[in-house]
Amino acid sequence: MESLITYITSLRPLTGEEKTVITSHFEVGHFTEGDYLFRGGRVCNKLFFIVSGVVRMVAVNDKGVEVTHFFVGANQFGTILASFNDETVAEDSIQCCSPVVALTIQKPQLLALYRKLPFMEDLIEKVHQLRLLEKIRLKNIYSGEDSTGRYRLFLNEQPEIAGRVPLSHLASYLNITPQSLSRIRRQLKSSM
Repeated sequence: MESLITYITSLRPLTGEEKTVITSHFEVGHFTEGDYLFRGGRVCNKLFFIVSGVVRMVAVNDKGVEVTHFFVGANQFGTILASFNDETVAEDSIQCCSPVVALTIQKPQLLALYRKLPFMEDLIEKVHQLRLLEKIRLKNIYSGEDSTGRYRLFLNEQPEIAGRVPLSHLASYLNITPQSLSRIRRQLKSSM
């Protein structure tokens, strides 16, 4: 719980009592690579705070191929936001790309937390907005690049994720075939 409190206090000071109230609403979970924190096809009613590890937001396209939309790493919140907010069925899933420790809060518990600490609603909304802006920024900077350029930018922009996720997930995120990404990696290593 310490990492969650550290993260929140980086955005707003907390009293000891507020820290206790916040942590009492979250549950700790330990997951292995490949586990799903959430599977699509139902309403996502959980908000996760990733303590360690990396998860990916993934969907299956109309050809039956898994597509990684983005990654969530340590000290970040993650959920299927539209499903969580609007209580609609989500198509996307949240899957662990490595061993993961995550704090989970169910939506009813989050609403109870908002009633006890009203500032938390604005804080969580701000976190979601910042995360959405970051996802848009990343997708935009990758869009004008060739495959090698996208991989180089990824290494610069998200180095904490680069070595922690399977090649196939990274290739899907960067819209590169796994074979091409493997070749690009070899070329970059040999040029160093």
